Amino acid sequence: MGYLMIRMTISVVFAAAFTISGAAQDFIAQSGAPAAAFPKPDRPVADIVSPIWHDEKERDDAGEPSQLVRLLGIKSGMTVADIGAGSGYYVVRLSPVVGSKGRIIAEDIVPKYLQSLRTRVRKLGLQNVVTSLGEAHDPKLPAQSVDIAILVHMYHEIEQPYALLYNLVPALRPEARVGIVDAFAPTSKHGTPPSLLRCELAAVGYREISFGRLIGSDAYLAIFAPPSVASRTRPEAIVACKVQ
Repeated sequence: MGYLMIRMTISVVFAAAFTISGAAQDFIAQSGAPAAAFPKPDRPVADIVSPIWHDEKERDDAGEPSQLVRLLGIKSGMTVADIGAGSGYYVVRLSPVVGSKGRIIAEDIVPKYLQSLRTRVRKLGLQNVVTSLGEAHDPKLPAQSVDIAILVHMYHEIEQPYALLYNLVPALRPEARVGIVDAFAPTSKHGTPPSLLRCELAAVGYREISFGRLIGSDAYLAIFAPPSVASRTRPEAIVACKVQ
């Protein structure tokens, strides 16, 4: 009985500590398939130029976050993964939307971006945000943990899109959705042509749900349903898409 009580006490303390310091936690998840197993994209990959894509007020004035919340159906209690979170523009805006019963996973491959984001989250007192250091080919998120994954103005910067999309699948829950925002421009100009985006996601097994231009912006939101872990295209069978 004494041993059981000690274990229960430790569990309670650990849970409380995670709640208090959750904003500073990094996820440790099992690694996915290696980058070498996948074809490289047959198109330019843009440089990661800044953690801040645009002036935040300008994006707020255009109503970009509210459009994503509505179109993706982001609600209280959900877990949203922001892939390539950068400065945390969406992190701080989606945190109150998912509420205390939800969670925002801020993922990035640049450690200094995550360090700055942790500071921002801590100053704002956001208790439902956790961070995750991924790799170009693997977001390294816990299995079955995500309801909505967003990739905003960064898809053109992904060095290993087929590998990342493949390794993202295990983290997605049943009925999960993936929302990608990018500009109507070549990847070398920090956008992704819609036909190329559709081809690259279909190559891994994703199915397009909807597509539309965002109001007040030269960008679009494409929403996809992921394949199951078993039905995703095997790495050796993926054929890289060519820019038309």
